[in-house]
Amino acid sequence: MKEYNITVLKGDGIGPEIVDEAIKVLNKAGEKFGFKFNYNYQLLGGCAIDATGEPYPKETADACKASQAVLLGAVGGPKWDSQPGNNRPEKGLLAIREDLGLFANLRPAKIFAPL
Repeated sequence: MKEYNITVLKGDGIGPEIVDEAIKVLNKAGEKFGFKFNYNYQLLGGCAIDATGEPYPKETADACKASQAVLLGAVGGPKWDSQPGNNRPEKGLLAIREDLGLFANLRPAKIFAPL
């Protein structure tokens, strides 16, 4: 059975709920097609600030670089609005993008015929 290592960053707000459902889908796909996921849960964003004082801890960075994929939920929320600009949840998102050489989020999109 093929195994894949995924770092899971549930994030803040609705992030944990969405990521939990995504993991259910991944597990079902694995059952159906004969592969397995090993999940490594780490912190990013506001929850990371609460636990470590920084939005993108080194432990998270190291785990992401060591895994084959990263599953990322939403980050941020009004709870952290009073944080200085260099320590806001969004700073963690920008830092992980730079660290992993990424530039954009992929989201479903619908293109309308007139466009």
